[in-house]
Amino acid sequence: MCADSNQTVVNVDIEDGVCQIAFDRPGALNALTKDTAVALAETIEDASVEEYHAIVITGEGDAFSAGGDLQALSQAPESTREAYESITDTFGRVVEAMLECPVPIVAKVNGDAIGAGLAIVALADIAYASEDATFSCAFVRVGLIPDTGGTFMLPQIIGLRAAKQLAFTGEFFGAERAADLELVNDAIPAAELDDRVEETVAQLRKRPTEIIGLMKQAMHENMSRHWSEAIDYENLLQVQARTSDDHEEGVSAFLEGRDPEFNT
Repeated sequence: MCADSNQTVVNVDIEDGVCQIAFDRPGALNALTKDTAVALAETIEDASVEEYHAIVITGEGDAFSAGGDLQALSQAPESTREAYESITDTFGRVVEAMLECPVPIVAKVNGDAIGAGLAIVALADIAYASEDATFSCAFVRVGLIPDTGGTFMLPQIIGLRAAKQLAFTGEFFGAERAADLELVNDAIPAAELDDRVEETVAQLRKRPTEIIGLMKQAMHENMSRHWSEAIDYENLLQVQARTSDDHEEGVSAFLEGRDPEFNT
C-alpha cells in the first residue's frame, strides 16, 4: 500500500490503481532533502502488484526536481562513516526501492530535472518530459560524483561516452536531446504531458502487473550477467510466468477472441 504519512515533502494521490507521488517543495524547485528521499523510498517500497498498476512520479509547481538541497544536506557535520550510512539510507534507498519495485514506475517530468532529479528520471521504467524541461547531471558543478544511481543507470541507458560527457561537463540540455539520448521516452508539449502519461497508464492497467514485475526483475538482474547466466535466469522467471493465473487468462482470452481480464 502507498504510504501517505510524509505529505510535508511528497504528495501521494491514489486513484484507480495508480499511485502518484509528487515532490512538494515548489518554492525550492522540489529540491530533495533526506526526508524527501526517505518519503519517496517508503512510498515505493509499500507498493504492491495486488493494489497498483503503476506509480507516477512528478513534481508540484514548475520543476520536477532541482536535485539535492545542498543547504539542508550540508548542515550536519558527519564523519566519513556517518556520511556513508546517511546517503545509503536515503538516496541509496531510493535507488533500491525503484529498481526492485515490481510495479512499473513512470516519470512525468513536468519541469527541470537536475542532479538527483535527473537520476530519478533515469531510474524510472518509462519517462515523458515536457518540451520546456531542462536537464543536467550537475553534480560536478558542486564537486560531487553522480549519486542516486547516476553512475550505474546513466551508462546503461544513454551509453558510456554520453554519460561521461554529461557527468564530466554538467552541461544543461533540453528535453528533445534527452529524448534523443533515450533518457526519456519522448518530449511532449507541456499541455499534452498529462494526457500522454495517462495514455500509458491506461495501457498498463490492461496488462498483468505481476508479469511486468517479472520482466523488470529479469532485465535489471541480467544487466551485469554473462549471456548464458542471463538466459538461465530469464528461463527461471518464465517458468513463474507460465504457471501464473495471468498466463492462463491470457491464453484463454486469445483462443476465445476476447480481451483478457488479468487479476493483477
